[in-house]
Amino acid sequence: MPGRPGERIYGIETEFGCLVDENLARPEQAVDLIKDYVFYDLKLGAIDLHARDEVFEPAESGGFLMNGARLYIDAVGSHLEYATAECKTLKNIVANDRAGQRIIVRAVRELGLTDDVNIYNNSVDHFGGHTFGCHENYLVHMGEDFFTYEVPKLYAFLATRQIFAGVGRVGGHILAAGGRPDYDEMMANPVDYIWVSQVYNVYGDDSVPFQLSQRADHIIRTVASRVRFNRAMINPKWEHFYAHEGQHRLHVLFGESNQMEFAYALKVGTTSLVLRLLEDGLIPERWQLAEPLIALREVSRDQSFKWPVTLAEGTVIGAVDLQREVLAAAQRYKGDTPDIDWTLQAWEETLDTLETDPLSLYDRLDWVAKRRMVEMYREEEDLPWTADALHSVDLEYHNIDPEKSLFYALPEGSERRLFVDPLDIVDAMTDAPQDTRAYGRSQMVKKVLARKMKGGYHFDWSGVALGRESYYEMPDPFDTYAGLAEN
Repeated sequence: MPGRPGERIYGIETEFGCLVDENLARPEQAVDLIKDYVFYDLKLGAIDLHARDEVFEPAESGGFLMNGARLYIDAVGSHLEYATAECKTLKNIVANDRAGQRIIVRAVRELGLTDDVNIYNNSVDHFGGHTFGCHENYLVHMGEDFFTYEVPKLYAFLATRQIFAGVGRVGGHILAAGGRPDYDEMMANPVDYIWVSQVYNVYGDDSVPFQLSQRADHIIRTVASRVRFNRAMINPKWEHFYAHEGQHRLHVLFGESNQMEFAYALKVGTTSLVLRLLEDGLIPERWQLAEPLIALREVSRDQSFKWPVTLAEGTVIGAVDLQREVLAAAQRYKGDTPDIDWTLQAWEETLDTLETDPLSLYDRLDWVAKRRMVEMYREEEDLPWTADALHSVDLEYHNIDPEKSLFYALPEGSERRLFVDPLDIVDAMTDAPQDTRAYGRSQMVKKVLARKMKGGYHFDWSGVALGRESYYEMPDPFDTYAGLAEN
């Protein structure tokens, strides 16, 4: 049963950075301890007893939680990753995402690792040159030629939405051609080099003091399937697990994990509306960019706050003006759902302020809040923009522990504009969204935990197996499959 007009299924995957005391352990050991504690001690989910992928997700790498989400360790980089439950409201996606962070923080604290382990939802390693993602997933109607003819119509929106969705960063990176890894490198990190089609070198770039996006410097493709060393804006996915009635998962790679709930909701809400315009054939040729990847970096690095981009027709237009055109087209959907109405109003108000006084948005946009914090510290300490200490401030903004994060200690007068009730986040640590298939799957997880099953189960997004004889199909992400666990 497809959703009503204006409804869409979406979910977000966040790859977390981990910094540990060098005298304690390696980051890989720390994230393994956290994962095991969540599943074996807190019993908040059913750990995978099977390998989802022999290389990238072997057995016991993670599993589905009772809140409908997945927590696991991705073997590529051995990082902790959290994939939200399937959601169709903005409040649910924000609450479910933040609940994942709370679960991780709880595990760190109860393991007694608070002083030695720090987990971050940032997207770049300032000194190592690595980048890791916050990937968005949207259920979209797709034809066979979608990635050839339809996806390019999204580039202008994705390249310019960073004016409100970017999380900001100090400095930049320059990518330069590199060679293939030598034998020792491959033997030390074999998983990292599976499917490699290009390897590049990364160098620090002090020519830009501060920019909108953490990942813009690292995106070198518009669309790519092999993304380990070919960072792309979009990664094509055609898995049947995430397909339903002609709809498939659109996997957006160019995005970052917002600390600000407002920015997070606005990012998802606007993108969902633009995808609806695309499905309805209402995105004009005028919005095509001349050079999407160049525009991506230029918008991120523009210090004038005008953010001009060049369209394929040769016209130069500011990012705010381009976003206004997209907003005007999306107004036709006003009244369809409360989320759409909130998005349209918040979008318009944000664009108005970005045009007149962008730095006043420190209570709702990450890049503004972070820039304000970094500038205050820089002035207090009389530091140049090239000072390493500023990168540390940048990083600590993304610490997910409220007791240590600089985000949660924003300067006086910077009260954050919240989007969900804090109690909803607490509930979302154990309760799945009530209006998607995540609910039915969560009930099955709770059933497995109640029975203390130590084997014979298999969970996936679109189905659950309990024993050899019982398989429950869950193909429709809009269906709650309520009562399935009672069978």
